Amino acid sequence: MKKTKRYLVGLLASLALAGLLWKADCQAATKMPSFALENVRDGKIVDSSSFKGRVLLLTFFATWCPPCLEEVPILVKLQNEMEGAGFSVIGMSVDQQGPAVVAKFVEKKAINYPVLLAQSKTTVDFGGIYGIPVAFLVNKAGNVVKKYTGYVDHAVLEKDIRSLMN
Repeated sequence: MKKTKRYLVGLLASLALAGLLWKADCQAATKMPSFALENVRDGKIVDSSSFKGRVLLLTFFATWCPPCLEEVPILVKLQNEMEGAGFSVIGMSVDQQGPAVVAKFVEKKAINYPVLLAQSKTTVDFGGIYGIPVAFLVNKAGNVVKKYTGYVDHAVLEKDIRSLMN
C-alpha cells in the first residue's frame, strides 16, 4: 500500500512538473515558420516575408467548420479596424477541395484579408494543426507569441493585438 501511495505521489509530481514545463514552452516566443502559398483569389504566391514588420493573426480554418464561420465577421472587423496600423489577418485554408471552393467562400463572406491554401508542410511547420479554428498571433519581430485554439471572442483578440502594436 505504501509503495502504491509513493508511486502515485511521484507520478502526480512528475505530471505537475511536466505541465509547468509544457506551459512555459508554449508561452515562449518562437520564430514564425516561413511560407509561400497560393492566394485563393488570384492564384499568386504570397510569401511570408511580405508581412515583415507587421503584427499578424494567422488563422487556420475550413469552409465547412461552424466555429470558423462564426469567426469570419470578427476577423473581417479586426482587419478593417487595424489594417492601416501595421496589422493583418491571414487566413490559412485547410480545405481539400481546392482554391475554387475557398474563393467562392471568400467572396460570399466578403473576406477582406489574404486567404491562402495551407499545405500539409505548413500545418506541420506550425506544430501540427489537429483542430480548427486555430490561430497564431505574431509580433512585429516575426515571433509567434500566442496560440488560440477554437473560437475566440473579438474583445480578446483586439486586446492582444493592440498590446503588440504599441
